[in-house]
Order: sequence, then structure tokens, then C-alpha cells
Amino acid sequence: EVQLVESGGGLVQAGGSLSLSCAASGFTFDDYAIGWFRQAPGKEREWVSSIRVDDGHFYDSHSGKGRFTISSDTAKNTVYLQMNSLKPEDTAVYYCAAAYLWGDYVPLKVREYDYWGQGTQVTVSS
Repeated sequence: EVQLVESGGGLVQAGGSLSLSCAASGFTFDDYAIGWFRQAPGKEREWVSSIRVDDGHFYDSHSGKGRFTISSDTAKNTVYLQMNSLKPEDTAVYYCAAAYLWGDYVPLKVREYDYWGQGTQVTVSS
């Protein structure tokens, strides 16, 4: 059974940091890209960052560039999202998702991801 389990969310003041984790199981980790997405109340789910597990290449959206860092630990089948300099507009439920890798293409869209975690709430107070 495929499972993606996020953890590390919480309440933090603006300017603070949080580190999210996504523990994966039930599939061949190296064959996938892992993405982080977020969804704020009343808004569509948006892509934040993605990483190819096989070679570590990563891609960041404009919203997190320079503040968020994605990384992976293949020994632990876990992907992390380190979030620094958090802003109130970063408040959302954060999801990790897995997408099978076809060649060099790295999926960046919600619909391209096959498996999803249950999400973890991140709240940034002003």
C-alpha cells in the first residue's frame, strides 16, 4: 500500500521556520519525484517545490524561492521541506505527493501526481 505521511506542521510567528517531513512507503522511492503543494482556505492547491529522488535535482516555485529548501534522504525514504522566513501568506495545508518519473521530465502540476498524503497544517501568525 502506498503511503505518504507528512509531519512537522504547526503554528509559528512571521519570520520563523518550520521543517516538514514526508515519509514514503509502498513504492520504489527512486522511481518517483516528490512534490510539496499547499492549499489555503478558499484557494486552489498550488505547487511549491519538487525533487527527483534519483538524482536530487529540484525545482522551486516563485512563492518559496530563496526561503524554502527541498531535500531528500533515500535511506529513510523521506523528503523534507525546510521553510524559513515564513510569512502569514504561507499559511495553508501542506501536502506531499509522488509522481512516477518518465525520462527527464519532472512533474510540477497537481494533476500529474499519483499519490498524496493527508496534509499538515502550517499557520504563520503576524
